[in-house]
Amino acid sequence: MCIGLVWAIFGLCTLSAQTTDLARLEYTLIPQANSDNSINRFRGFVNFPIPLEWDGSYLVPGLEYRNVDLDIEDPVPFDIKNVQKFQMFRLSMGYTFKMSKAWRVGMKVGVEIASNFEQRTAKGSDLRFTGAGYVINDRTADSIAKKDRLIIGLQYSTNAGRPFPIPVVNYYKEFHPNWSYTLGVPKMNLKRTLTDKQTVQAFITIDGFFSNLQNDLPINNGTDIPGMADNISMTVVLGGLGYEYFFSRHLLFYFYGGYTGFNEIRLRKSNRETLYKINEENTFYIRSGIKFKL
Repeated sequence: MCIGLVWAIFGLCTLSAQTTDLARLEYTLIPQANSDNSINRFRGFVNFPIPLEWDGSYLVPGLEYRNVDLDIEDPVPFDIKNVQKFQMFRLSMGYTFKMSKAWRVGMKVGVEIASNFEQRTAKGSDLRFTGAGYVINDRTADSIAKKDRLIIGLQYSTNAGRPFPIPVVNYYKEFHPNWSYTLGVPKMNLKRTLTDKQTVQAFITIDGFFSNLQNDLPINNGTDIPGMADNISMTVVLGGLGYEYFFSRHLLFYFYGGYTGFNEIRLRKSNRETLYKINEENTFYIRSGIKFKL
């Protein structure tokens, strides 16, 4: 299965999924600066490429689970009881086919439930939908042409609160036998291959989460009528260094450490108006795990 195929299905289909991974288990820690607050996240996903009868076409179902623990120790103007644990379950379906040797089309739709599950069951307001479509020009396997890959597409998520899709452009290039770079969103990097089993990289990336609050959360805003938070979201922009160790060609351990340049956790109304921000100070970021990739 070519790398272009996998990028068609998994590359950039969400802001946190710029990946050629088929499976991953991952832990993230964000200890907030000048505070006892912290964020812990566990993430796992798996994708199942199914070859179809016509050449170069695949159907790819996928499953993903995320568990976020938000440990709030600072004084805040709301009850923290139901804003400490969040879960997300996602089911997706992708389809890709070849247009030519170098060009491929990929499409993906998904449905997810993201909630604090205060009522111990899912509600309609927990449900979100995603969709994406891309064209990929992949020359990374060509020994004559420049080893690069260009992805152009559109993606949409009801999480974002926008009535229109957003454009996506991503470019990857190998400019030396041991060096490559990626320009795009949600990740840009400069990677160096040290040995057959080890790589290091410098990166800039975006991370975060979104969750529904099943029962609106009253927030004391200094008036007689408290604001009512409908959802919570986190957005982090950071830079750092990463290390990868390959146990085999496809199985590897990775560790990324960095520091945020933008760090925001927001409680918002249903109309996306921000009611309260939890500790916006920049801080350290640690992410590590094991993944299986092509």
